[in-house]
Amino acid sequence: MTTRWRSAAVAAAAVGLVVAPVGTGAGAVYAWDAAAAHTQTTTAPAAAPTPTPATEPTPAPAPTSASDEFAQLTPAVARQLDDAIRKVLAEAKIPGVIVAVSAPGKGEYVRSFGIADKATGAPMTPNLNMRIGSVTKTFTVTALLELVDDGKVGLDDPIAKYVDGVPNGDRITLRELAGMRSGLFNYSADEGFYKAFTRNPDRPFTPQELLDYSFKHPVLFEPNAKFYYCNTNLILLGLVVEKVSGTPLDRFIDREVVEPAGLKHTLFPRGPEFPEPHAQGYTNQTASGKVENSTDWNPSWGWAAGAMISDLSDLRSWAKTLATGTLLTPATQAQRLDVVDAIPGAGYGLGIFNVQGWIGHNGSLPGYGSLVLYLPEAKATLVVLLNTDISYENQEPSTLFGEAITKIVTPDRVYSLPAQPPS
Repeated sequence: MTTRWRSAAVAAAAVGLVVAPVGTGAGAVYAWDAAAAHTQTTTAPAAAPTPTPATEPTPAPAPTSASDEFAQLTPAVARQLDDAIRKVLAEAKIPGVIVAVSAPGKGEYVRSFGIADKATGAPMTPNLNMRIGSVTKTFTVTALLELVDDGKVGLDDPIAKYVDGVPNGDRITLRELAGMRSGLFNYSADEGFYKAFTRNPDRPFTPQELLDYSFKHPVLFEPNAKFYYCNTNLILLGLVVEKVSGTPLDRFIDREVVEPAGLKHTLFPRGPEFPEPHAQGYTNQTASGKVENSTDWNPSWGWAAGAMISDLSDLRSWAKTLATGTLLTPATQAQRLDVVDAIPGAGYGLGIFNVQGWIGHNGSLPGYGSLVLYLPEAKATLVVLLNTDISYENQEPSTLFGEAITKIVTPDRVYSLPAQPPS
């Protein structure tokens, strides 16, 4: 669920779950059809497959007790976490990372490692603003679901009711867009988009320009036939929020999601603005393929799918708000968490995933990665922020940290997502 072009261990990216690249047509994409015995596709099929029914909700593993769900964060456990994080940092050659792990009655672990700026050697610190990539999707879908609660939209409304010109728009529902089951082509996997972006990463993109990259491709499958992580879906949902609310998406999210959630350092930028202090970001998603500093690149190409900025403190709070549904009615939150099979080991609901009981999202866009998780049984929170999106052995770097950390604090619930096949 990320917004990567050449790899996506999403998933959480700009765009993020861990599954779909953000860009280049050469990049492989995970698609998941539970009814097809765990098959994967890496290219768009020549013809749309026969629709298959949506899979049944994927139950989370049965909890034991809260005390068994999460390790006591003793000094000894903290040292284990330090060692595990430093190992990932060194092996994957990640510049810097910020980590927070906590649970009521279990203690708190907040650390930063490595550097925030290669040029100056400035250290990573827990107070830095970071680009959060596809964690943006959780805010956009929350905005949509608030409109559902207000009776202004219906999850089973067709997207054609709100946006003209969408392939299969009379049959693709808002629910299928939020659940990554529309069958639309991912604009960030279009070769023309990739070239346009890497040629000039400072340029702004409009939502319609992004949709144009998608809609020139045939649909990949019939609505609801399978899971396919696709940034196009979120661009459409962002347009729905704007049309129904009569308010620009960034303003609506700020007023109706960010402020009510009590978040102080979370924003939806209109351009490349990036409040200080922030870490420098490093990516190899470049025209040359060489690592470059992407800190001030314009994230408009991610828009509703991946443009937002936040910090550790806000995301620790947001993890709980998101997973517990504070801003929504219980009925709507239940629909959000009604996950179906997405990729092996993970279920995807409405702009949210469940990986071994951990609920949340990941994110990735050029130069940055994020992971925002909540484990309801233990009321535990895990947030990881890093200043690169460069994969290691075809894994999203946020996945490497998530797996290393959960092996220590919740060994029966290890956060793990499959590596993307090399393109």
